[in-house]
Amino acid sequence: MQTDSFKITANVVDIIHRRITPAEVTVAGGRIESIIEIADPATSGETPGKTPGGAPGCDTYLMPGFVDAHIHIESSMLTPCQFALAAVIHGTVATISDPHEIANVVGVEGVRFMLDNAEHTPLKVMFGAPSCVPATTFETAGAALDAKAVTALLDDPRIGYLSEVMNFPGVLMGDREVLAKMDAAKARNKPIDGHAPGLRGDDAAAYIRSGISTDHECFTKDEALDKHAAGAAILIREGSAARNFEALYTLIDEVPDKVMLCSDDKHPDELVRGHINELARRAVAFGMDPMNVIQAGCANPVHHYKLNVGLLQEGDPADFIEVNNLKDFNVLRTFIDGVCVAENGKALLPSPDDPELINLFEAEPIRPADLKLACPGHKARVIGALDGQLITEQRILDVKTAGGNVVSDPDNDILKIVVVNRYEKAEPAVALIQGFGLKSGAIASSVAHDSHNVIAVGANDNDLAKAINLVIESRGGLSVADAGTTEVLPLPIAGLMSTGSCIEVAEAYARLDAAVKNMGSTLRAPYMTLSFMALLVIPSLKLSDKGLFDGAEFEFVPVEA
Repeated sequence: MQTDSFKITANVVDIIHRRITPAEVTVAGGRIESIIEIADPATSGETPGKTPGGAPGCDTYLMPGFVDAHIHIESSMLTPCQFALAAVIHGTVATISDPHEIANVVGVEGVRFMLDNAEHTPLKVMFGAPSCVPATTFETAGAALDAKAVTALLDDPRIGYLSEVMNFPGVLMGDREVLAKMDAAKARNKPIDGHAPGLRGDDAAAYIRSGISTDHECFTKDEALDKHAAGAAILIREGSAARNFEALYTLIDEVPDKVMLCSDDKHPDELVRGHINELARRAVAFGMDPMNVIQAGCANPVHHYKLNVGLLQEGDPADFIEVNNLKDFNVLRTFIDGVCVAENGKALLPSPDDPELINLFEAEPIRPADLKLACPGHKARVIGALDGQLITEQRILDVKTAGGNVVSDPDNDILKIVVVNRYEKAEPAVALIQGFGLKSGAIASSVAHDSHNVIAVGANDNDLAKAINLVIESRGGLSVADAGTTEVLPLPIAGLMSTGSCIEVAEAYARLDAAVKNMGSTLRAPYMTLSFMALLVIPSLKLSDKGLFDGAEFEFVPVEA
């Protein structure tokens, strides 16, 4: 790793003054000591906001590093240190990270785990204080963070903001506990992140006026414009399951000062291939101004969250990347605090020590007989899973029965979905889902937002029970079972994260993903989609460990229609 003073000559992207200038950059003591122009921009082919021709000898570009403006690191199934090893390769120098997932499992101890682990990597990770643990009272979680606990977290200087306030009905109705958490953030001058899928008009305006500063849940441009008009910054999300980039990317040129880029949830197989740099590449390919793209992907998060991250200005921390051009954004080198942490596709960081294994997993194995689903009639409410979306549809469909019980119907893609309480012994919750496309077998996971009980979907009860029991026996993980063939990816850290590297976890995940698709699933990311089928705060129909839940009406409903 490079730690001494050094100089780089390249085309320097000055995002503050929106110009690109061939220059010599001197780094000393981890900061930008000087930026000295070496050619007159007027004669170097430079056009503000466009890729310049460059001066002789300046074949590459220096620009601020990318910032993921909202991510749950746990969803990568990697520890913060292992996540960093993968992210810096793609030019990521910082993240805004919500430890909400691990907090739902083991509470404040989980947040402390993430904070402590991240201190062993140069990646600049700003964590938030989770605002909604548990997300709702309609599911069983492993912990609860009240206003007192959240306030204590906000007093930690490593906590920079209040994480996504998912309980937007509580905000609108003046719930004391919700408002107390928001007041604690305001008193400490820390931003408050939003989460209000589908909220429009006066309700959206009231939600934003309460102090909410961002929203990453917009799945239409009209919704985003509503929230932008009310004053929120719009985070354009492209994760492994929720993919809203194509609906929202034109905002990058329309309101460049009020948009950011984020992944929210990203599986390791995709992180191996790219991160925020991929969104930048796509945005430019779709015709967005490169300067606006860099502003959204690099500068806006730094300003909004007051990050100690440099923007390639004299005196700034030396956090920047060297890329081949401002179209492809192929990252040649990544620097954080003046240290070269990645070069030509390889991280230049030491392998982290084995982390502490913290967990809470009390579920016991189940039997196929435990998965019976009574439905005297022939019509049932069925969750309609949508590829690339967290929202679902509520469908009323004819179902296949035997002896008064519903059975999975792969021919019509109506399968059983199961949630098993991982925190205490309880009867499994069973319902129906359409959209997974499995013709045989079953899959299961202990990554099930937000409470992370065990969730499974399958074409028959025997394989469902096998897949679920594989996860239980491992005390967390992803599994597949199909006609006697089984495989599991263990996630021993809170049932959410592996101890392995991104490459190791990505390879194991890819094997599972391929197996699921060989079983008939046409979903782009079946495990990621499955993980959101228990997320009650995203409508319309979801399943918790307590039963089938109508997210629009915020109440339990029977399976029988």
